Amino acid sequence: MNTMLRKSVLAIAGLTVAGGLAAGPLNHTDTTTNTNTTTAAQATKPDTTKLIPHGVQGNQSHIDLNDEQVANTKAIIAATKKTGMDERAAVVSIATALQESKLENLGHLGDRNDHDSQGLFQQRPSSGWGTVEQITDPEYSTTAFLKGLKQVDGWQNMPLTEAAQTVQVSAYPFHYAQWEQQAADLVAEHWNS
Repeated sequence: MNTMLRKSVLAIAGLTVAGGLAAGPLNHTDTTTNTNTTTAAQATKPDTTKLIPHGVQGNQSHIDLNDEQVANTKAIIAATKKTGMDERAAVVSIATALQESKLENLGHLGDRNDHDSQGLFQQRPSSGWGTVEQITDPEYSTTAFLKGLKQVDGWQNMPLTEAAQTVQVSAYPFHYAQWEQQAADLVAEHWNS
């Protein structure tokens, strides 16, 4: 949560508690209920400092997502949870997929294909990522990406672009950074949906 929002929430909570104490026992139950509701709502959203621990690097890009792209975002988040990894892993995964495919599950693109790269992460069967059927399955491809990420020592403490590049070995290693804010926003929006 950013500092200004945190201060506003704390100020409102302080006024609510002070008002409840001044008003007496009749309002005490309502104040407690409101405070618990606020706390519960805050607890369900991922911690922003956990999503972008290093801040964003460079200019950020953003695209509007269609239904397929949102479904793929949710599939990446579900696969991340299934592997037992946290929200930061989902941010790295989504930013990587935004760079590689704009969150579209790409099949073979003919002459426009980068070798035999396919799927959300543009993984290559010839590089051992799996079969075409596997790497065009969002759950499988995300799990494969996360397996690679887990093998990167200290990925949790790396800037996003470094962690993603270590797994992907892209010809354009710094391009992942431009998607960090949108990836974090998507994780914050869909982590608990």
